Amino acid sequence: MKKLVSILMILAMIVPLAGAQSTDIFKKKKKKKSKTEAVDKAKADSIAKSKKDALQPYAKVITGKAKTMDGFFKVHYVDGKYFFEIADSLFGRDILIVNRVVKAPVDAQKRKVGYPGDYISDEVIRFEKGRGDKLFVREISYLEHSADTLGMYQAVLNSNVQPIVATFPLKTVRKEGETTNYVIDMTDYIRKDNEMFSFTSRVKDNIGASSMVDDASYIDTLKAFPQNIEIRTVRTFQRKKGGGSGLEKLLAAFFATSTTPLTYELNSSMLLLPKEPMKPRLHDDRVGYFAVSYKDFDENPQGVKYKANITRWRLEPKDEDREKYLRGELVEPKKPIIIYIDPVTPKKWVPYLIQGVNDWQAAFEKAGFKNAIFGKEAPTDDPTWSLEDARHSAIVYKPSDIPNASGPHVHDPRSGEILETHINWYHNVMSLLYNWYIVQAGAIDPGARKPMFDDELMGELVRFVSSHEVGHTLGLRHNFGSSNTVPVEKLRDKIWVEANGHTPSIMDYARFNYVAQPEDNVSRSGIFPRIGMYDKWAIEWGYRWMPEYETAEAEIPHLNKWIIEKLREDKRYTFGTELDRNDPRNQSEDLGDDAMLASSYGIKNLKRVMPEIMNWTYEPNEGYMKAVRLYQNVVGQFDLYMGHVATNVAGIYHNPISVEQTDMKAVEYVPKDIQKKAVDFLNKELFTTPTWLMDDKLSERTGINTFNSIYRVQSSTLKQLLSSRTLDKMTDNELVNGAKAYTANDLFRDLKKSIWSDMQGGKKPDASQRSLQKTYVNALIGMLDKPKNSSGSLGSLGGYSLVAFDFPSEAPTIARGQLTDLRRDLTNAANASSGIYRSHYLNLKALIDAAFDVK
Repeated sequence: MKKLVSILMILAMIVPLAGAQSTDIFKKKKKKKSKTEAVDKAKADSIAKSKKDALQPYAKVITGKAKTMDGFFKVHYVDGKYFFEIADSLFGRDILIVNRVVKAPVDAQKRKVGYPGDYISDEVIRFEKGRGDKLFVREISYLEHSADTLGMYQAVLNSNVQPIVATFPLKTVRKEGETTNYVIDMTDYIRKDNEMFSFTSRVKDNIGASSMVDDASYIDTLKAFPQNIEIRTVRTFQRKKGGGSGLEKLLAAFFATSTTPLTYELNSSMLLLPKEPMKPRLHDDRVGYFAVSYKDFDENPQGVKYKANITRWRLEPKDEDREKYLRGELVEPKKPIIIYIDPVTPKKWVPYLIQGVNDWQAAFEKAGFKNAIFGKEAPTDDPTWSLEDARHSAIVYKPSDIPNASGPHVHDPRSGEILETHINWYHNVMSLLYNWYIVQAGAIDPGARKPMFDDELMGELVRFVSSHEVGHTLGLRHNFGSSNTVPVEKLRDKIWVEANGHTPSIMDYARFNYVAQPEDNVSRSGIFPRIGMYDKWAIEWGYRWMPEYETAEAEIPHLNKWIIEKLREDKRYTFGTELDRNDPRNQSEDLGDDAMLASSYGIKNLKRVMPEIMNWTYEPNEGYMKAVRLYQNVVGQFDLYMGHVATNVAGIYHNPISVEQTDMKAVEYVPKDIQKKAVDFLNKELFTTPTWLMDDKLSERTGINTFNSIYRVQSSTLKQLLSSRTLDKMTDNELVNGAKAYTANDLFRDLKKSIWSDMQGGKKPDASQRSLQKTYVNALIGMLDKPKNSSGSLGSLGGYSLVAFDFPSEAPTIARGQLTDLRRDLTNAANASSGIYRSHYLNLKALIDAAFDVK
C-alpha cells in the first residue's frame, strides 16, 4: 500500500482593522485618569488577582460531591470538572501517554489513521513542582545518555533541557503523612486541542483536520487504575479546504468528500513506567530486533558511542523459581505475555488467531520459560476490561478493505521494555492470502484451485500471518536473509522440507514453497511457513535471563561469543536485514540459495497455473474480475522472480561481523559467474518474450492487454540493470577485483545477445523487442542527462557507509560510449531495412542524435 501524502494548505486570514476602528467612533469618551489613580488601580487589581489565585482549602475544592477514583494518583470528578491529585512522590517519575483511535468517521478510514485501535502517538512526561503555586509538565527525551556523575553527566543535562509543555496553577494542597499531594484542574487542558491527549499536527494533516470545534468536543469518560489512567475524549475538527496545485485539490477532493466536520473518539492511556527500568539488552546487527537508539557519552571517553537497546518484554522467573531457572529447568515467568482477541472478530477465525499466538510458546522454552505467551478471547462480561486500556494487548479486528496486517508495539524508551501491543488485523488481509496461495501453491495443492478457499485452509493461512505479526510484537524484525540459507533442491525434498520448513524464520517474507513441483508430493507442512530454528534462537538470545551480568554492557562478550558459535554451527541461524537492497541474499518473497534455479522452478509452476485461470476462478452468475486479479498476480509473481535474479547483477554481500570473526569479510561482491548466470537467465526468460503469459481466450473474455503486462516487467527490470547505480557498483567492483569482476562491458555484451539479436544476424525485431530496444536507448540517454555527483553512497547499516564513491561517476561515460557504438549500428541497420524496421532504427538514431545534440 502506498502511503498517502498529506496536503499542506495556506489559509488566508482577513483582519477587519477598518471595522474595529469605525466602532470606536460611537464610544463615549472617558475622562483620562491621573497617574496616581492608575497606579492605585493596578495595585488593587494585583491584590484581587492574588486572592483569587491563592490556594483554597482542600474541602472547598474537593467537596463532598466529589466522585474519587484511586489510581497511581487520585482523580476527582466535581461539578463537571476533573482534578488530578498528584503526590510529590510521583514528581520526576516517567509517565508514558499512548493515544489511540476508538471511533472514526467512515471516510477517515481511507487515510493512515481511521480504525478502532489505531495508534496515534506516544510521549513520556514528568510532573514537577514549578515556581510559585504551579505544577509543570515536561516532555522527556532519551536520545542522549550519561550516568557518569563525575564526568559528562552535568554537561549532557545542560545541553538537553527537557521542555516544559504545560503549566497548571495549584488549586489546593493536602498533607498525607510525610507526603504532600498537589491538586490541579485538568479539565480544560484535556478537553482542548493539544498534542498530549489528541492528534499531532502531522496526523491532523494526514486526516485533513484543521481547528478543533470546542463546543462539539468533550471528555467522555476518565477512569483511574493502579498503573494507568484511561481518558476517553470526543473531538470534532473542521475539515481542511483544498488549495494549492491542481494535484493538491484533486487529493483534497478525494479525501474530504464533504465539508462536514470530522468527529473522532480517542483514548489516551497514561501509563506509570517502572521506577527502575528493566535491564536492557544491547542491539547486535547479527540478530534481528527492533531497537531504541541513543547517544552514550560515557562508554567512549574520547568521543561518543551510538548504541541501541532491543525491544522485548520483561520476562523474569518467579522469586521461588530463580534457582530452578539457573539450573536449566523450565519455569513460568512472573508475568506472561497475554494477547487478547478483539471481541468483534468473526468467531470462526478466533481459534486460528489464538493458535498463531500460542505457537511462540516453543520458542520461549528455548529461553527457559514455559507458558510464557498466551492468546485469549477478550472477556465480554467484565465492565472494567477495555480494548484501549494500555495494560491489555490485543489483536484488533478492523472491518477494512486494506489487504494487510501489522504488529506494532509500545515500549519504554529508557530500556526497550515492550509494554503492550495492538496488532492491526484488517479484514481484507484474507484476499491477500488467497492471491498469494493460489499463485504460489495452486500447482501443488488441489485445495487452492477454487474461487474461495474452505475455512480450514483459510484458517491455517490466518494462523501463519498471526504468528508473523506476533513475532513483530515480540521485538523481531523481518529476516529477509533467512530463506537464502536453504539449498534450493532441499525445497523439493519431501522428507526434509516437511521436517524443517522451507525457511528457518517465519519473520522472512518467504510466503509459500513455490519451488516444489507436483511430482514432489510435498504436503502443506512443507508449503507453509512456520516458527523456525532462527526464530527460536532469536527469542533465546533476546529473552534469556542473565542475572549474573549486572549491566547490559557486561553481557556483550558472552552474547558476541554466543552469536559466533551459532553461526559456525549452522548458517540457518543467519539474520539478513530487510534494509539492504544491494545484497541479493536479503530479498523479499524469494526462496533458496540460488535465485536463478528457484525462479526456474517457480516459472514452471506459473506455466501450470496460466491455462487454469478461468477454470479455478469460475463462479456462476459472476464476471471475470477474479480471473483478471489472478492473471495480474501471476504476472506479479513472475516480476518478483525477475527482480530476485536481477539483484544479483552488481550485487554486494554485506556481512555484519565483530573483530573475532576473522574468517569472514564485511563486504564481498557477487562473483562474476553468478552475475553472468543472472543476465543469461534474464535473456532467456524475460528479454526473449515470455509468450506463455499470453492467452488469447483470456484476453478476449477479460480485456486484459497481456502485451502491456509483459512489457512492464521487461521495462522495469531493464531499467534496473541500465542505471547509474548499477554501473557505479560495477565500476567499484572492477577497481577492487580487476579481471575477477563482472564489468559494465560484460553486461552490455551479454544483453545485446537478446535485446539486439537482430544486429547480430538474428531475425527482425517484433513489436515486443522494438519496445525493449527503445527502453534500452532511453535508459542510456537518461544517464547522460543525470550524471551522478562525486559523493554518492549505496547505503548504510548501523550508521556506517558501506560503499562510497569518492570519484566522479563513470556511468555517463559508459553510456555515451555505448550510444556511440549503437548509433553506428543503427545507421547500418536502417540502410539494410525497409518499412517499420527502417523507421524504428531511424527513430532510435534520432533519439541518440538529439541527446548528443548533433546538428
